[in-house]
Amino acid sequence: MATPRPGHTVAELQKVIDEELQKLQLDAPTIHELDRSINQIESSFFNRMERVGGFGGKADQLNAYFTETGDPDWFNEDLNRYRALSASDVRAAALRFLPLGKRVELTFGNHAASAIASAWNLGVAPDDRWLCPLPLFHVGGLAILLRSAIYATTAVIHERFEPGAVREALESGEVTLVSLVATMLRRLRQAGLREAPALRAALIGGGPAPRELIEWAIATGLPVLQTYGMTETASQIVTASPRESAAHAGSAGRPLPGVDLQIAGDGEILVRGPMVARSALDGDGWLHTRDRGHLDGDGLLHVEGRIDDTVVTGGENVAVAEVEDALLSHPSVADAAVAGLPDPEWGEIVAAWVVLATHASDAELMAHCRARLAGFKVPKEFVRVRELPRNEAGKVLRARLRH
Repeated sequence: MATPRPGHTVAELQKVIDEELQKLQLDAPTIHELDRSINQIESSFFNRMERVGGFGGKADQLNAYFTETGDPDWFNEDLNRYRALSASDVRAAALRFLPLGKRVELTFGNHAASAIASAWNLGVAPDDRWLCPLPLFHVGGLAILLRSAIYATTAVIHERFEPGAVREALESGEVTLVSLVATMLRRLRQAGLREAPALRAALIGGGPAPRELIEWAIATGLPVLQTYGMTETASQIVTASPRESAAHAGSAGRPLPGVDLQIAGDGEILVRGPMVARSALDGDGWLHTRDRGHLDGDGLLHVEGRIDDTVVTGGENVAVAEVEDALLSHPSVADAAVAGLPDPEWGEIVAAWVVLATHASDAELMAHCRARLAGFKVPKEFVRVRELPRNEAGKVLRARLRH
């Protein structure tokens, strides 16, 4: 399945379709074997879930089951089946996520492994309704559809993110789960979101979320779980657990079952597992994410931002996410983004683009940052804008800031 972006021309789409159809060389025995493999995997998953209390089983019940029975091996058995299918050359199993110019081939095995790992962390209930205000041509939105199909639960699809519509869905108790990015959560706060009585998990992805935003959500009673993933991992690969989220507001959580994660010497996050696209692995067998982060003493991942999103000023490295976090804690700042600008003396200077809700002078914003950051991290230039350039998934388009 190809998931194109809006704006692609007919010629571009036809080229993608033609190239993918050439790969689908299937005969009847191959299709039969594929169908048998998928049915075996799905049957195994559903049977295992029933052993821990049916689809009402939550992560704590799964843990209790492992403790009481001493039988934690079923999960690894299922993951091994998914891993085998992921490595298969059966092309009909492939679900391809294909923005033009960057192609990541994700198989049914990748998506199934992701779905079962998510179920282990969040649990699955028969009346689950997962709200998707994310674009379906991004893996975060597509994964909700595939996950819900595998669980035989309901996905509630919004054509686009509208704060009023999402607020109504949450406050009315229509949905039990939702996936958002930090920008969406901030706009829901601005829209006056007060409660979400039926919600048992709100996954916040798309990059590090400001601590003050997460703290607001927790104070409002929203069960926010920060999550970390990407196209190459079929969406989430690290997600906070419901038990630990409130106590570790700045963390993305622990690696999901089946995931190996390590931090390279330069701080880069490396991952591998059955949900990771084979073509994305480097020669050493790891996916090099180009994200910087660290594991704390409890084994929780803290994502610090993209390695490329670093300003080098006077020989010092400044992570833009840290500066943005400081700016967003100012009551007058509705949105903020940070990038480097060329400077003859320092090489680069830290510059900030801010959307203000109320007036704030440069001096006031500098003083606010200086109280929270080392001096070399404080922005030397502020640019006021009406809104920040973002893509459909809510990520800042930093290249556009400089032009």
